[in-house]
Amino acid sequence: MDVGTLALLAGAGVAAGLASSIAGLASLFSYPALLAAGLPPLTANMTNTVAMLATTVGAAGGSRRELRGQGRRLVRIIAAAVVGGSAGAALLLTTPADTFELVVPWLIALGSMLLLLRDRLRQAADIRAARKGKERKPGRGFVAAFLAVTVYSGYFGAGSGIMMLAVLSVSLPDALPVSNALKNVATGAANGTAAIAFALFAPVSWPAAVSLAAGSFVGAWIGPIIVRRLPERPLRIAIALAGLGLAAHLFVQAL
Repeated sequence: MDVGTLALLAGAGVAAGLASSIAGLASLFSYPALLAAGLPPLTANMTNTVAMLATTVGAAGGSRRELRGQGRRLVRIIAAAVVGGSAGAALLLTTPADTFELVVPWLIALGSMLLLLRDRLRQAADIRAARKGKERKPGRGFVAAFLAVTVYSGYFGAGSGIMMLAVLSVSLPDALPVSNALKNVATGAANGTAAIAFALFAPVSWPAAVSLAAGSFVGAWIGPIIVRRLPERPLRIAIALAGLGLAAHLFVQAL
């Protein structure tokens, strides 16, 4: 792989890191860049998973303010994400890689719509809880949705960040920057488990992975700082619209 290609991948990594830490759309930049570098689709997918592990480290560094005091919650999130990510990686290594191609666009579109309707959904849940005389807390539906997203994240991953952000935003009462920081950790833990499996047992292009990871670390560190400073509602709407755009793109590809 020549120097120009590696530089291209590093630049794509910066864009992917920003997109991942802000909106969970890293694969919109990183996966096509790997294909453009000449990697076969399956190798590109696995190399992308390994490289994007750097976004977790960068995003965690940039989100220290939002993650402060979240220790107990993070332990539970990471443990569940590791279980789901492991299951997803095992599926990818033992089943055809195109199994979910027709389902993925619909899942991303659903996550995007949940983000757009977040406030109304939260309000409806609060009303139901108030009628029962209880405080609203994440239930079994949240656990099932969370685990499903982590399994998908370990299996394929495209758009998993926006799905996770939707699940966390609707189910938990946190502001968007906190939900975004938790999303970065959760998807990072799921991807990290899959990345270890791919690094040991799959055909990963290490020059491409290192270049992409270096750029994505920088982009992911900057991303949470941007989220912290932008108005929440317009940013949430922009993320949701970007997710719908990715869903449409993947749907056309799957046809």
